[in-house]
Amino acid sequence: MLENFPLERIVDPLLKWFEGNARALPWREEPTPYRVWISEIMLQQTRVEAVKPYFERFVTTLPNIQDLAECEEEKLLKLWEGLGYYNRVRNMQAAAKTVMEEYHGKLPADYGKLLKLKGIGHYTAGAIASIAYKIPVPAVDGNVLRVIARVTADDSDIMKQSVRTRVEEALQKVMPKDHASAFNQALMELGATVCVPSGAPQCEKCPWQDFCKAKQLESWQSLPVKSKAKPRRIEEKTVFIIRDGERIVLRKRPKKGLLAGLYEFPNTDGHLTEEEALLWAKGQKLQPIRIQKLESAKHIFSHVEWHMAGYVIRVDELSKNESDMLFVEVSESQKHYPIPAAFASYTKYLRYDPCSEK
Repeated sequence: MLENFPLERIVDPLLKWFEGNARALPWREEPTPYRVWISEIMLQQTRVEAVKPYFERFVTTLPNIQDLAECEEEKLLKLWEGLGYYNRVRNMQAAAKTVMEEYHGKLPADYGKLLKLKGIGHYTAGAIASIAYKIPVPAVDGNVLRVIARVTADDSDIMKQSVRTRVEEALQKVMPKDHASAFNQALMELGATVCVPSGAPQCEKCPWQDFCKAKQLESWQSLPVKSKAKPRRIEEKTVFIIRDGERIVLRKRPKKGLLAGLYEFPNTDGHLTEEEALLWAKGQKLQPIRIQKLESAKHIFSHVEWHMAGYVIRVDELSKNESDMLFVEVSESQKHYPIPAAFASYTKYLRYDPCSEK
C-alpha cells in the first residue's frame, strides 16, 4: 500500500534512468510555458507519435498566446482536425484570451492561477508549473497513477479523485525541489515506455525492479485497480457523400453539443437501404443520378459509439435550396472546412468518386 511504502526510494534511480532514456520530443527541445501547455493538451487522449506533426504545425502557425487568442475559430478547428475532442482547443483559446486580459499574454508562474484557466486541470497545471517554471508540484496523469500503484502494490481505485489526491500528496513529499521537471517527466516516461498501459511491463528495463512490489508479488496484471466506466450508447447513422463532380455537400453542426460548430457530411439516424437513401436525397430537393453503397464504419466517443452506413450519391447540378446544406468545391473543403475524425472513413471519397466508374 502507498502509505506503507518508502516512496523516497523511487527518486534517485528514476532520475538516473531518465538521464539515459528520455525520448527526444519536440516540446522537450524548447520547454516554454506555451509549448508545454499545447503539448500536454494535445497528448490528452492521443498518442505521442500522432501528436508530433500536429504540434509542429500548430506552434508554427500560432507561435504564441496572442496568436492563439486571436485565431479565427474555423482556422483553429482546421489546425486541430484529426485530433478529436475539439473542446480541448476551444478551451485553450478561451484560456488564451484570459491570459491576454489578465496576465499580459504570459501564462502565470503560479500553480493555483494556472488551475483557474479554462481547460487546465491539476495534471496540466502541474506539468506547466514544473516543466516550464521548475516549480516543485506533482503532475499526476494515468501513467503516473499506474507506476505508483504498481511499485507500491496499492489496490485503491485510481478513478477516484481521492486516490489521485493521495498520490499527489505523497509525491509532493518526496519530490526533489531542484529537479521537479525531470522528476515529473521521468514518472510519465516510465509509464509510457516501460510500465506500459497495455501488455506486460518491461521490468528488466525498470529502475525500480529491485524493490517494485508488483514485480515481487507478480501482481502487475491486477494493478492499477480501475473501476469500469458505464457502457457507451450505440447510435446508428447513415452518412451521405453527395457530389455533382467537383462540388460536395457539407453541413455545419450546431454550436453546442457533440462536435459543436464543425462541418460534417449530411447524415441521418438509422441504417437506410439504398432505396431509402435515394428517397432521403429526394426529400432534400436533390436529384440523384447514381448511388454507390460504401463500407460500414464506426467511431467511438467517450460516451457514445456511432455505427455508420455510407453512400456516395452523384446528383444533378447542385443549386441552392432552403436547407442547411453547403455546396463546396472539393479543394476548398480540404483547406478550409474542418471535418472531424468521426467521418475519417469517408473523407477519402472527397478525392475519389466511385460513382464515376459506373
